[in-house]
Amino acid sequence: MSDRPLMLLDSASMYFRAYFGVPESITSPDGTPVNAVRGFTDMIARLVTEHRPARLVACLDLDWRPAFRVAALPSYKAHRVEAGRAGDEVPAGVPEEVPDTLAPQVPVIMEVLGAAGICTGGAHGFEADDVIGTLADREGADPVLAVSGDRDLMQIVRDDPGPPVRLLYIGRGLNRAEYLGPEEVAAKYGLPRERAGAAYAEMAMLRGDPSDGLPGVPGVGAKTAATLVGRFGSWPELVDAVGTGGDARLAAGVRAKLVAAKDYLDVVEPVVRVVTGAPVELSHDDTALPSAPADPERLDELARRWGLESSVARLVKALKSLETTEPA
Repeated sequence: MSDRPLMLLDSASMYFRAYFGVPESITSPDGTPVNAVRGFTDMIARLVTEHRPARLVACLDLDWRPAFRVAALPSYKAHRVEAGRAGDEVPAGVPEEVPDTLAPQVPVIMEVLGAAGICTGGAHGFEADDVIGTLADREGADPVLAVSGDRDLMQIVRDDPGPPVRLLYIGRGLNRAEYLGPEEVAAKYGLPRERAGAAYAEMAMLRGDPSDGLPGVPGVGAKTAATLVGRFGSWPELVDAVGTGGDARLAAGVRAKLVAAKDYLDVVEPVVRVVTGAPVELSHDDTALPSAPADPERLDELARRWGLESSVARLVKALKSLETTEPA
């Protein structure tokens, strides 16, 4: 097993953060905003320089609101649908509302990734989280480092079986990134270390998450949820205890809240659990990170057209640094 990781990027999470973190005054020569492209490219350059991945996949949201999750829980991300649909029934698969000046930048990001030779991966009908979960689950050679500002991916951390999986959580920005494994997730939320990833998902089901339209169990906050999860060995065991009653691990008041939310508890698991068997398709079979751009002429052309010379130069330098045996 190599000590250099397979790095899995939650691309949408990263370019949204780049868009809001870099001034919109950053434009191309024709005045088009390119702040997300610049910020995203700079983030990749920094990640490559600091973590020196052997392989890298930029994971894509091909369906940010999958039908199977909406079917289980219609409120899932319903509030994020474009304003014109507010109050209407929302079909699965509709585009997430993206700021007007961000949407045109996404194709440019994809072109830069392609010219640089950075592999992309997606799965029709699934979110980037599921792509990351699938690639992490099937990795048998290298340690895995996922990069995201989405807390849901805390559930994929593990020590075994297989290579270790860690999350670089950038919810507060790359400068304040948290490197999380089972030990850190368990300590952060009061969860059992031996199954910290799975337990995090179960805590999230109970606690809920307004940003994803997950109501959670009314009256059960994060601390109560973590305590409950720690008393049971699995989600089915907890749900069975709610249904059967008489389990000393459930206080009467808490059990009453769970019983009242039984319909929600019965359907929420596939909404929150990251899929580990998605039909992921990669842009090219070899996910090895190149030490030089795949198409340098095209990359130079994109840099000139969009005013990305400095960011592209940093990315090319970061890739070249992989030729050396010592960290840059």
